[in-house]
Amino acid sequence: QLQLVESGGGLVQPGGSLRLSCATSGLSLGGYAIGWFRQAPGKEREGLSCISSMGETMYVADSVKGRFTVSRDDAKNTVYLQMTSLGPEDTAVYYCAATRAACHMGFAFWGQGTQVTVSS
Repeated sequence: QLQLVESGGGLVQPGGSLRLSCATSGLSLGGYAIGWFRQAPGKEREGLSCISSMGETMYVADSVKGRFTVSRDDAKNTVYLQMTSLGPEDTAVYYCAATRAACHMGFAFWGQGTQVTVSS
């Protein structure tokens, strides 16, 4: 069973940056596509970005295009979401998820989420 753990969330001022990490304990992330999602209070979960098992960015949501970048370091079993130019609308719980299939096929494994709050 693949277990994912997100980290790097916190409180940041508008215009600031954060880098989220999605790591596994034990099993390798190699061979998995990893997606990043977020859910704000009262809103539906939103897919943000997805990186293939080969390291290709397969999807970036319009809402974060040009501001968020996904990357992976399989040697460290970690996928990153670099977030810049953050605004209050980015406040949400951020999740990573993994699939052995392609990004658009759905995700079998999910992390517990990390809170990002953008506020002055």
